[in-house]
Amino acid sequence: MSFTAQKCGVCFQPPSIVLIYRDHSQDKTRRRIMPVRNFSRFSDCSMAAEQLKNNPRHKPYLEGVSLQQLQKLYSLLRGHLEGESLAESLEKFRQEETIDPEEDMNKLDDKELAKRKSIMDALFEKNRKKKDDPDFIYDVEVEFPQDEQLESCGWDLESDEEI
Repeated sequence: MSFTAQKCGVCFQPPSIVLIYRDHSQDKTRRRIMPVRNFSRFSDCSMAAEQLKNNPRHKPYLEGVSLQQLQKLYSLLRGHLEGESLAESLEKFRQEETIDPEEDMNKLDDKELAKRKSIMDALFEKNRKKKDDPDFIYDVEVEFPQDEQLESCGWDLESDEEI
């Protein structure tokens, strides 16, 4: 059996994950509804997404669906259970999946830090230039302007006496 996921979404009533997929053995497009059970507004979305993706009944169908997309769908469902609108849930998820450059990551717990690192790794892989890319340049040289005022930092001004 070979399946290709085409679309994946969430249904709020009854709570379920809906997958539109292509069944290559019969050459048909089909819909699979996977009910969401034992999920509340206090549930962990990443744990629920992993459980669904690893469920033996649904695993062959969800091969082409990323874990992040399933986490997003569970996040939307949790937002609905909390009484948020769809737009509010989407904005909340977008903020959770965006790295704030001003955030002090030294103050985060291990779970949140691992989440931020995985977001940064995914962003790095997305923007990385590979040898096979058409706009790949092996040796990039950049000239930085010398006539502009250099920005100084506080640690540049510290004396050597503190060492």
